[in-house]
Amino acid sequence: MNRTVSPLLHDYKPANNTNTKKFRPLQWFAVGLGMPLLGLALVLAVRNTPANDPEKVAAGQSVTGAEMHAVGTSTGPEPIQFLTDNHESPDFDHAFHPPLFPAPPTYESIRLTIRSGDTLDQLFRKNKLDLGHLAQIAKLPDAGPRLRILRPGDELEIKHDNGKLVSLHRKLDLTSDLVVSRDEEGFSAEIVNRPIELQRRRAYGRIDNSLFESANSAGLSDKLIMHLAGIFAWDVDFVLDIRAGDDYYILFEEVYQDGKYVTVGDIVAAEFNNNGRTFRAIRFVDQSGRSDYYTPDGRSVRKAFIRAPVDFSRVSSSFNPRRRHPVLNTIRAHKGVDYAAPAGTPIKAAGDGKVVFRGMNGGYGNAVILQHGGNIKTLYAHMSRFSTTARIGQRVKQGDVIGYVGSTGLATAAHLHYEYRLNGVHRNPRTVELPQADPIKEEYRDDFLAAVEPILDDLLQYKSTQIASAAL
Repeated sequence: MNRTVSPLLHDYKPANNTNTKKFRPLQWFAVGLGMPLLGLALVLAVRNTPANDPEKVAAGQSVTGAEMHAVGTSTGPEPIQFLTDNHESPDFDHAFHPPLFPAPPTYESIRLTIRSGDTLDQLFRKNKLDLGHLAQIAKLPDAGPRLRILRPGDELEIKHDNGKLVSLHRKLDLTSDLVVSRDEEGFSAEIVNRPIELQRRRAYGRIDNSLFESANSAGLSDKLIMHLAGIFAWDVDFVLDIRAGDDYYILFEEVYQDGKYVTVGDIVAAEFNNNGRTFRAIRFVDQSGRSDYYTPDGRSVRKAFIRAPVDFSRVSSSFNPRRRHPVLNTIRAHKGVDYAAPAGTPIKAAGDGKVVFRGMNGGYGNAVILQHGGNIKTLYAHMSRFSTTARIGQRVKQGDVIGYVGSTGLATAAHLHYEYRLNGVHRNPRTVELPQADPIKEEYRDDFLAAVEPILDDLLQYKSTQIASAAL
């Protein structure tokens, strides 16, 4: 039987072809380059079609190639968007993840507080820190001199890696820090400035019992009140002259750093009213950087001498030509003032002068005599010991420590016996008229008067406000 050959079977069979084609690299290169380009075109087509003609898509109509081309030329391709973990895309198998950075290294931090007798070498050994690193730091010009002298209470903050120093930080003063750091090239040091902000404040106090009690009631610090007493120390004896009803007005500064309160600053101006007497002082800094306090007319509030050359608790014996001596029990003139104070209390020079005597002097015990200008001499007796600055022939300045309170010689208890002699005649140190210190220099006088006016107005306006408030 003759059957028709099925075309399907005929087509299915592969044709005999003995001429096998050889591999051609150029064809495969064309195919390899074309496939990615074709895929990119399809992605752009799918992505642009529904977004640019939503009406046709909703109606089930297709977008022609010409339309697609028109849309592409009018709006441009969409920007490439990086995917996050919350979105999926048929174009990418995985979301994009940013590269991970290694965490910064951590170091151990210690704070060293300097105590009496401590040295950096001892502290480094105690805390097992690298002594070789300490030697390197000591050679740095900015670090060495500032680490050579340490005082009790100073603090060092150190970061290290198993004893190997990474950094060292020391606060030098209110406005500067020492920072030492190590990198691949070794150690380096720098002085970092820490700016401060000064804010002006005002305060008023009225004395009932003592200056310090009134200051506590007004919320003022001991440091501020000590500063106030120091300004008027030449005119007011704050142990013996204070009376109930005395009052004071102060303009002063507070120091802030990084927006935080740090400490009380200088007194800008002050008025002290004592037993009917009024004293005013205004701070002035001249062009050389020297600061001092002056009266509104330019006279120095300082005197050439201070009334009491020691911080005392009481006057144990006043100037008295007819006093009975407590040891000899005879009438014997007391030609000075005795200031009772604990043994070891520093004794200060009452004024600028030259040491003309130092040593044992009979009933005076250990004594120092200073020669001042204007043919004035002062004597300091019953010292427990002398200071290194009080050597014969040396010049001292007002306030320099020349010795320490004791009870040597004819003394029943620790105190300072202080004498003031003018032209060889003993005068009462508490009442003698003291010579004035030099007034403001003439070259600065105009600058001073210009600066004083607004400060004095501020002080007096504040005083008027306080008086008006008290009258209500």
